[in-house]
Amino acid sequence: MALRINDTVPNFTAQTDQGDIKFHDWIGDSWAILFSHPKDFTPVCTTEFGAVAQLAAEWEKRGTKVIGLSVDGADEHKQWKGDIESFAGAKAGFPIIADSDLAVSKAFDMLPADAYLPDGRTPAHSATVRSVFIISPDKKLQLSMTYPMSVGRNFAEVLRALDGLQRTFGQPLATPANWEVGQDVIVALSLTDDQAREKFGEIDVKLPYLRTTKSPA
Repeated sequence: MALRINDTVPNFTAQTDQGDIKFHDWIGDSWAILFSHPKDFTPVCTTEFGAVAQLAAEWEKRGTKVIGLSVDGADEHKQWKGDIESFAGAKAGFPIIADSDLAVSKAFDMLPADAYLPDGRTPAHSATVRSVFIISPDKKLQLSMTYPMSVGRNFAEVLRALDGLQRTFGQPLATPANWEVGQDVIVALSLTDDQAREKFGEIDVKLPYLRTTKSPA
């Protein structure tokens, strides 16, 4: 079954390069991001995990835990991290899930239920395991993005999306196209103009269905 926005994400026990985890317990009360990859020691994935490592302070600032996944084993992950850290010039302090049995990839609908890894497999056999999942503290999926093998992920966009999710989480607000932190936000249609003014103060009615306000602190 497909994993959709606002679904509770699967809870699973898995081995990582830093020991075993139970996913929901590992998330705790934090936001979390799962970055998945089809194979260790691949070029695009190495640059991406390097970018994740370089952004350690940004994840911490946002109260967000990050975790990787690759369909190789924990020992290979440990070796691969040497390459990642050498390339990025930053410590890869996040865990990487060992998903050699594809259990997590299938649970998150990145691979079909009948998928398997043949002998001599290449990254193409698990190519769709190139996704980003942003998960809120209530363990619900808030955003997912899946990329092809040929396009590296844009981590400025991952951060922007995370900021937008955290800004609007549990509030009758949304963010407009290309929104950045500090810019005005959109008032949800669930509020009347008077309710919006009572809750947020001044609003700018650009269209009857498009009203903006200053982003709450």
